[in-house]
Amino acid sequence: MVLLSSPLYMLNYSDLSMRTLSTPSPALICPPALPGFQNGRGSSTSSSSITGETVAMVHSPPPTRLTHPLIRLASRPQKEQASIDRLPDHSMVQIFSFLPTNQLCRCARVCRRWYNLAWDPRLWRTIRLTGETINVDRALKVLTRRLCQDTPNVCLMLETVIVSGCRRLTDRGLYTIAQCCPELRRLEVSGCYNISNEAVFDVVSLCPNLEHLDVSGCSKVTCISLTREASIKLSPLHGKQISIRYLDMTDCFVLEDEGLHTIAAHCTQLTHLYLRRCVRLTDEGLRYLVIYCTSIKELSVSDCRFVSDFGLREIAKLESRLRYLSIAHCGRITDVGIRYVAKYCSKLRYLNARGCEGITDHGVEYLAKNCTKLKSLDIGKCPLVSDTGLESLALNCFNLKRLSLKSCESITGQGLQIVAANCFDLQMLNVQDCEVSVEALRFVKRHCKRCVIEHTNPAFF
Repeated sequence: MVLLSSPLYMLNYSDLSMRTLSTPSPALICPPALPGFQNGRGSSTSSSSITGETVAMVHSPPPTRLTHPLIRLASRPQKEQASIDRLPDHSMVQIFSFLPTNQLCRCARVCRRWYNLAWDPRLWRTIRLTGETINVDRALKVLTRRLCQDTPNVCLMLETVIVSGCRRLTDRGLYTIAQCCPELRRLEVSGCYNISNEAVFDVVSLCPNLEHLDVSGCSKVTCISLTREASIKLSPLHGKQISIRYLDMTDCFVLEDEGLHTIAAHCTQLTHLYLRRCVRLTDEGLRYLVIYCTSIKELSVSDCRFVSDFGLREIAKLESRLRYLSIAHCGRITDVGIRYVAKYCSKLRYLNARGCEGITDHGVEYLAKNCTKLKSLDIGKCPLVSDTGLESLALNCFNLKRLSLKSCESITGQGLQIVAANCFDLQMLNVQDCEVSVEALRFVKRHCKRCVIEHTNPAFF
């Protein structure tokens, strides 16, 4: 209870309230049952109970404690200072760095000190938003507006924006990012199928430091390029190049060879490229890729059914720079294509050739003798690979750590024993749906202590 002994108190309290309300404090209010905001290290859910969707709202910071001499508390002992309030500012900022975005905004409403600490620029280098019902466009607008408070219209500290599975993200949300975040280095909008080429072009044109772009599952994105205005402004010395090094276009079903040609011509610094299930791509598109992007280290064309041995011949021109290659379920690839890769890409560390039924023991043998530093190999569902191929692998690739032989009908326990006796560092072995004995599996376990065996033999534990 607060005892008021003078009308003067009412006047002063009113003045203080007006001063407090004049300082807005953006906070994210979300219901616990729906997905909400996250930063780079955590996740949680919240939303507005009024509209039934996640929105960003503006709230005032908590008022300071009233210390007017005419105010006294009625016979209630004063609480001791909380232990967390004794921590120095730098420790509090470190704790806040582990909080998701919505919780960080809630912390800003506790007291003035927490308000100032929660909006420390070091805590706002990453924004993460997830959930199908979240109003992402509005959330991005409110957050960037608050982060641009000290530098009008420009958010200099924000470097990473991760928006995953937010189906309500539209071009408007990406326009906000493009216009307000010139220092953006990483953008992930996987599963946001409502965005189009134009919005992506704006981001890559207005964010010159963007290096990591994930548009997987964005079915409307058919290309990555600069806008026409940006291309005109660039000097001939810079050309029309984009600084992206990591690009994931998995499940961009409408991507074709011409679009890949444009991507390669603009993104010449690419080192990581993932084109899984881009089913319209052919060997011609891979030829364009190798012409312009000579620094590629990791490449995936899994489930691109039109890629054949001719495409692997083009990929082999990357030579020793290529370390990771996935050609899973490319049914037109045979030993001929594997020989091209093995001959020129001697530093290959990872190869996924699952479902390439044209690969035989000859291809595996050539691969083992030329790519001796191979660490991970998946030749599952290759029925023509037998113990002979495994023997060549075991006698040449001593550093092998992961081997998948799932559904290889010609593999027996003898081949597994040869592998286990030579590849002591083996950590994962997949022999599901293979006819191997319990004794062979136990032999592998004895020689490869750290190996996890995935199998379908109920007698082996």
